[in-house]
Amino acid sequence: MDENGENVGVVSVSEALRRADDAGLDLVEVAPNADPPVCRIMNYSKFLYEKEKKEREARKSQTKIEIKEIMLRPKTGDHHRNIKVNNARGWLEDGKKVRVTIRFRGREITYPELALEDLKEIAELLKDVSEIEQAPNMEGRVMYMMLSPKK
Repeated sequence: MDENGENVGVVSVSEALRRADDAGLDLVEVAPNADPPVCRIMNYSKFLYEKEKKEREARKSQTKIEIKEIMLRPKTGDHHRNIKVNNARGWLEDGKKVRVTIRFRGREITYPELALEDLKEIAELLKDVSEIEQAPNMEGRVMYMMLSPKK
């Protein structure tokens, strides 16, 4: 293909290179797997720039979901927990997901029902701006729950 995008047909490599040199452009192999391979006469640096620009636009249109986390303990006081819940409310309103984690230390692990109760309370406090994406789950010495913003 020539610089105007018109099909020239099957041409030898030396002839294609001569035409590209006469036009002051580059010979770029566009489809190497085709039979015969398809080449185009174009400005290679401009081609790379346009390709990079398209990729940048594609990345910009993607939405990356950020996950924020609040960490508590079973013995966390009401005031401290309310501060953390208010932070989580702000994040959920901004469209971010929130993981609520309760970490057990020592013998606290023998009372997982306290942590489950706390997680249910937090879910209740945030039910106007969130929905439970992942129910409370125990993993080792940690119990967690995932909240996602309401649509």
